Amino acid sequence: MSDLSEPSTAQLPELTPRVIVLGLILSVVMGAANVYVGLKAGMTVSASIPAAVMAMLLFRLLFKKSSILEANQVQTCASAGESLAAGIIFTMPAMILIGHWQSFDFWTVTLVALTGGLLGILFMIPMRRVFVADNDDLPFPEGVACAAVLEAGEEGDHQHDAATSLLIGGALGAVFKITAGFMGLVNDTLQVARTTGERIFYFGGDLSPMLVAVGFIVRLNVAVLIFIGGSIGWLIGIPLMGGASQYDDPISGAWTIWSTEIRYVGVGAMVIGGIGSLIAVRRGLLSAVTELWHGLRGRRVTQDHGQRDIPSGLILVLGLGCTAMLGIVNFRFTDDIGVSVLSTIVMLAMGFFFTAVASYIVGLVGNSNSPVSGMTITAVLAAGGLLWLFNYSGTQGMVATLGIAAIVCCVACTSGDVCNDLKTGSLVGAAPFRQQTMQIAGVFVAAFVMAPVLTLLHNNTPGGIGGAQLSAPQASLFASLAKGFAGEGELPWSLIGLGAGIGVLILGIDELLKRNTKHRAHLMPIAVGMYLPFGLATPILIGGLIAWFCTQATRREEHDRVLHRGILFSSGVIAGEALTAVGLAGLAALGITALDLGLSPLAKNLISIVVAAGIIAAFAVMTKPKPTSASGASDG
Repeated sequence: MSDLSEPSTAQLPELTPRVIVLGLILSVVMGAANVYVGLKAGMTVSASIPAAVMAMLLFRLLFKKSSILEANQVQTCASAGESLAAGIIFTMPAMILIGHWQSFDFWTVTLVALTGGLLGILFMIPMRRVFVADNDDLPFPEGVACAAVLEAGEEGDHQHDAATSLLIGGALGAVFKITAGFMGLVNDTLQVARTTGERIFYFGGDLSPMLVAVGFIVRLNVAVLIFIGGSIGWLIGIPLMGGASQYDDPISGAWTIWSTEIRYVGVGAMVIGGIGSLIAVRRGLLSAVTELWHGLRGRRVTQDHGQRDIPSGLILVLGLGCTAMLGIVNFRFTDDIGVSVLSTIVMLAMGFFFTAVASYIVGLVGNSNSPVSGMTITAVLAAGGLLWLFNYSGTQGMVATLGIAAIVCCVACTSGDVCNDLKTGSLVGAAPFRQQTMQIAGVFVAAFVMAPVLTLLHNNTPGGIGGAQLSAPQASLFASLAKGFAGEGELPWSLIGLGAGIGVLILGIDELLKRNTKHRAHLMPIAVGMYLPFGLATPILIGGLIAWFCTQATRREEHDRVLHRGILFSSGVIAGEALTAVGLAGLAALGITALDLGLSPLAKNLISIVVAAGIIAAFAVMTKPKPTSASGASDG
């Protein structure tokens, strides 16, 4: 890896006009794609590595020559848009689900995205030294991997193969979405359910190469944990709930039991997961607070090129601007000055707190594995309880709680991404203040596309957001919690308590595994699996299994290199399917609706089975690592 003091990188071009233009374009593209991915899959994947590869490929294609620092700045900007999308889709659809909005309010969504994203960057800046520059204990797996990709690209390694993998993956994702979403040739889900007495037994899997790609990227351990969670909820929980005689159709019965009972067990487990995450990062949080305190007392910091941050005066001005925007956002939510002031104070305090939490977790397990849902659940519970103590209830209490959750979620998502990108930058010799500038630019541009994409998908997808195709699990969860605290709905506390008990049990199992094996039973993926529709867990498991088969013949240290080709292909699949889905929603808005070819259910099922087999075969071929000679292996 490059050293920060190396003159070779210090003299390279970094913030050029082409970097700014390409970075902003990719920020919008990645943001729009991840809106769809998150609403469907309940999780997003980091855009850093695919954005870095795309930047290098486009620079080589269009300009023949570019620097590693330029490519790094492009991926920094692009990943800011992706992380902002996660913060918005986990929370803003809840406003629709509680009935407060009939459509997405453009300016409110934009202000939430812009303010939350900027605060995530601004809060992270004084913590950079604690988590990035002066911390040897955090491995930053995704930040290091992205730096390795950039350095390999700088050396010209495998450029043609990388381009081929991305393009073929994108084509597969796009063709599938057109076939399924526009032509209607395949089913969204292959599922079957049977009743035995009062028990309903269900099994199913969504037909989506995007979900297989997500499983490949998160790898087998996380994929298995999600499947375990789904199995606890769907394969064990639903039969135990009984009541099959109440339903004419066992499939609809299984879905009803899950949506009205089982998912609240997942809620309880996710709450415990969020609390566990906070306990795990308590030392990092204390270090971050200490660092900020020293900064406020005027401690001088090194101002050399490799260590300079955005000037503190600009941070203060932007911070005051964000605080003013927070007040405007809260007043738009509640039309009450008192609750707006209280909500703004809570947002700022929780935002800083969860910046430290998110940064530490990203450094520990990577951006894709950061339990943002658990952090936001904790914020919802704290905000809801505080507003309840101040006697704010009803619609006013619900929207205030969800507003706080939205800002905190955007802050947590963006700050974790910022921390990851700053680590990559430190390894390749980038200037932190320039990265922070590109992150601010990426958030600013991406904030303005969140509401239009949400509106397109909600108005032009069967069932809208919250329906079967775009279940928006986190937003549904937060809507239920907000209703419960505001006295607008009765939460099934017994089921939530059962989930909390399961969560504590899983934490104990994980502690035993951590001491005795290399495997882990991380609670949050299991809890998410319990809360998600089971159809998502099956293709994610398949993707994780494919990644596992790819690495069986290699040492653990070689896994990142072996999976590199498959990760690029998977990233292409995700982008292709997600962007095509957004495009199809746009066509529907123009009156160009999906085709009806009049296929019988049997014909669609047969075609769907063939397509599912074809998707798995395509992944098996395109993710298989190409053999490398010993002499060609890189030791970087």
